[in-house]
Amino acid sequence: MGDRPRSDLPAAPTDHFDGRRFIYYGRKQAPCRQRDLWRWLLTRQLTLSPWRPAPQEAPGRPAERCQAATITWIGHATALIQVDGLNVLTDPVFGDTVSPIPGLGPRRAHPPGIAYADLPPIDVVLISHAHYDHLEADTIRAMARDHAPRFVAGRGLHDWLIARGAPRVTTLDWWQSCNAAGLRVTATPAQHWSRRGLFDRNRTLWCGYVLEAAGQTLYFAGDTGYDPALFSSIADRWPAIDCALLPIGAYEPRRFMQPQHMNPSEAVNAFRKLQAASAIGIHFGTFRLTDEAREQPAEDLAAALSEEEAARFIVPRFGRAIIPTERVEPR
Repeated sequence: MGDRPRSDLPAAPTDHFDGRRFIYYGRKQAPCRQRDLWRWLLTRQLTLSPWRPAPQEAPGRPAERCQAATITWIGHATALIQVDGLNVLTDPVFGDTVSPIPGLGPRRAHPPGIAYADLPPIDVVLISHAHYDHLEADTIRAMARDHAPRFVAGRGLHDWLIARGAPRVTTLDWWQSCNAAGLRVTATPAQHWSRRGLFDRNRTLWCGYVLEAAGQTLYFAGDTGYDPALFSSIADRWPAIDCALLPIGAYEPRRFMQPQHMNPSEAVNAFRKLQAASAIGIHFGTFRLTDEAREQPAEDLAAALSEEEAARFIVPRFGRAIIPTERVEPR
């Protein structure tokens, strides 16, 4: 991606853009410092135990269109959101590995919950940020060729997406909205960072999204650390979120991961701050990116939830459609 100018950056510095690079509110440094990253990568293999094989399930076959909100977890941060007759795909990654070098890097532990060939017509693709486990060039090219959807991404990614065949691209700053195929999409802040090459650290924006259609409100968090003020600010703007897709994996060791990835306990706190009717866990059990065991996110989530919350915060199965429950007012 390089450090070259981008056509869609803010025209002037803001509270999260210094004129060249993006930052999280009040934070001068990205949550992932280079020396911490290398120290962790060089030492983690000494204590890392292999993942136990994931139980293999047959891929799901989604309905072509749904009116009521229906969410199918495909794997990691990739989910099919069907609402008001529209099909939305989040952070589509269908490759077997995620890294700058094809065929190397973390390998998929479970095939996609929906095979690429079985996807329904995709109207909108949401990109949360530029990391390789969320933005895969081959999948983007295939989506652009086979579905020609509207791509919605954070500032700085317009030219990259156009160069890979995306026919229609809208990039948003935090709290900006657009209409995508009849769906109202608003980019929300996230406590994270971005990088794709050697010289483009935080040159593109990272974000979550709120989706609104036919009286239904859904939230896709992307990647984020836990900041209670962030989730309270989202709840203030959208006090009736029907379902929140929240990351629950890639969180160990905490000394390194806490600023950039929530652990399950923090995801529960985010769920409470959002006051959402339901939540679905994502960003776990697909690629081994960090040090926790494959089963640990679900186990830690169960330990953090109250009995009443456990019925509303769902650990999804690959490829199984979920229709979020009707809103239950928080106690």
